[in-house]
Amino acid sequence: MYYPYTEAYMELSKKTTILFSPELHRQLAQHAARRGVSMGELVREACVATYGLVDRETRTASVHALAALTLPVKSPADMKRESQPTAADLLP
Repeated sequence: MYYPYTEAYMELSKKTTILFSPELHRQLAQHAARRGVSMGELVREACVATYGLVDRETRTASVHALAALTLPVKSPADMKRESQPTAADLLP
């Protein structure tokens, strides 16, 4: 998964203390170790992923990338028709 945040992205100058239950702390520490990142980095990435803390330029680039995709998608009417079963589909 791509997170637009890296430690080089901005200066880390504010500190916050977060209290976790022992079990959650253990799970987060294991996850961070498997990924080879600090728990701080893990929490920062989760905040960015959850709250969308990215700059306007990154959001605009993402919109342009999505708009440039060419996917085999039918019209909304065709998709609705295909997703709703007919009586013949439901009855034996």
